[in-house]
Amino acid sequence: MVDQTSLDVVVRGAAQRFGGRTAWDGPGGSLTFSELNDRSDEVAGGLAGAGVRIGDRVVLTRASDADYLIAAVAISKVGGVAVGINPSLAEVERARLIESADPTVVLGSGDDLPRAKPVAPLDADADRVASIVFTSGTTGTPKGAVFTHRQLDAVRHIDLGPVADEWGGGGPMLLSTQFAHVGITTKLAWYLRRGHTLVGLAKWRADDVLDLVSRHRITSIGGVAPQIALLLRSARFDDLDLGCVETLIVGGAFSPPALVAEAKERFGADYSIRYSSTESGGTGIGTAFGADDDEALASIGRPRPGVAARIVEPGTSIEVPTGEIGELCVRTPSQMTGYWRDPEATADTIRDGWIHSGDLALVDERGLFRLRGRIKEQYVRGGYNVAPSEVEAVLSDHPLVAELAIAPRPDDVMGEIGVAVVVVRDRDAVPTLSELREHGRDRLAAWKLPEALVVVDALPLTPMLKVDRAGLARIAQS
Repeated sequence: MVDQTSLDVVVRGAAQRFGGRTAWDGPGGSLTFSELNDRSDEVAGGLAGAGVRIGDRVVLTRASDADYLIAAVAISKVGGVAVGINPSLAEVERARLIESADPTVVLGSGDDLPRAKPVAPLDADADRVASIVFTSGTTGTPKGAVFTHRQLDAVRHIDLGPVADEWGGGGPMLLSTQFAHVGITTKLAWYLRRGHTLVGLAKWRADDVLDLVSRHRITSIGGVAPQIALLLRSARFDDLDLGCVETLIVGGAFSPPALVAEAKERFGADYSIRYSSTESGGTGIGTAFGADDDEALASIGRPRPGVAARIVEPGTSIEVPTGEIGELCVRTPSQMTGYWRDPEATADTIRDGWIHSGDLALVDERGLFRLRGRIKEQYVRGGYNVAPSEVEAVLSDHPLVAELAIAPRPDDVMGEIGVAVVVVRDRDAVPTLSELREHGRDRLAAWKLPEALVVVDALPLTPMLKVDRAGLARIAQS
């Protein structure tokens, strides 16, 4: 039932079932499920008084705090469309996205939420737009992915499977990204439906995250690969009791095999790589818990139940044979309706019902999908294409390397060469370029190996904590 997924119905139901249990524990104070329902009722009335009607956009540029959660629920109660914008973006970037959203109301950090007499509950409407989620913008200007309640219902069923219709069963859940991220916006309703206590923090810091995990006995850590790497490098890691952690669910960025192996060993937990996108609603492909090393370390797994994936010749809909590299395409009932007011970009991304990811991959005889970089990230060295992620997967398990990324640098002879941008485990033990090349010589062709080395304190990251390829290029060319 679609009405079980919409935030307004879920929060009313959760208030009845869970009452005084804590729904939110983080910036802005704690909220019980009853308080979340009552306060969002008042804000829904305030939004209605401010002119918000069904289908109107309400932009949230505030930090991820208690008031953001209240406002998100209130927007659903009044039938508005929630549009989250990451507050860590530059002011000019935020202004551009706000203009694009064309909102009736903007709620920023420091703004008091409007309050008035509650509005009457709305009838369920599966095809009413619920939210617009902006892409991370790592390959250009962010675009707004539009989601209806029907698509959010599909997210719930893909994520929860046989327990999708159950209430309760959830424990403390750490939120590792901003509320504006697809991993929260499209999943928030089922988080609350399961009765999770959402644990947040004002700014993601590895030490603080580990403290919260230990204190709240959090059983599952979600996030992106750079965050897991930072957790493992924290000086507090070995001082805290982290035995509560059972699973690591990691998406949004490439997980190097060495990182997966180290995280599994040191946390004593299962590690699942999740491949998805904003456009897919945050669902897609994943490795199974308890998978063998070939799947767990060297693939992104198989399509999750209800999701389909295939490999095609780039720019076409022609499937390539097993084992050949092409463009990875995904089709899922949770995928966006399209980009907000951008039919041309929508048509370019969704063709014949399939999301064209722009990622290069292959599928092997076991049905495992293996990433081979992005089409636009490939560079050409002496006439040969090089996919940075393929090189990163091999060189990142060098014993002196904590993190590694490959970026191209213009070269008068070869056209482009690869530069290894490296974060080392110990500043007193830095690998040389020849040592890195030797490490990868048996697994990579010589022309794929880097020909320059830059050591940095940290890899550049986007506001969504993905590796910033534009930032890498600047480092490689400096």
